[in-house]
Amino acid sequence: MTNEILKVPKKLKPVTLWVHPEGRVRGSLYLREQSPDHAGPEQPLEVLNQCTPFVVIKREEPDELRFYNMRSIIRVEYETEHEPSTDIPRQRCQIQMMDGSFITGSIREQLPPARARVLDYLNRSDECFIKIHMDEGTIYLINKAYIIHAHVDDAADDAS
Repeated sequence: MTNEILKVPKKLKPVTLWVHPEGRVRGSLYLREQSPDHAGPEQPLEVLNQCTPFVVIKREEPDELRFYNMRSIIRVEYETEHEPSTDIPRQRCQIQMMDGSFITGSIREQLPPARARVLDYLNRSDECFIKIHMDEGTIYLINKAYIIHAHVDDAADDAS
């Protein structure tokens, strides 16, 4: 019996991590070709919200595997493939991070009607990272432990 039988097929997804205290790290996440939770490939948010203390990052320079502590990852950025248009409402918000940076983007998650506020999304206890869609097409996965506060932009909600 070979080890090939035991391998789960995965693809590399290029990402940029912001890690405390190291700073910016470029590498790739390993994503399953088929998600165990839904049809289609595994998404980076699924990997970061698993109940594991470390995530594997494949670096190119230097060529090595690193195991990053999830608690030290401030945010993960990646370019999105074209996402199909949906009727999921966009909730514009601005987030201030502990490093003083401000992140302005949209939350686009299908939330239960009774729990569809930004506060409800931030308070989900089963997820450490949230997904923010930036205007230029980049996705930010933000570690909630590094958020100081979030501000909802009601005027932008009415316009979208």
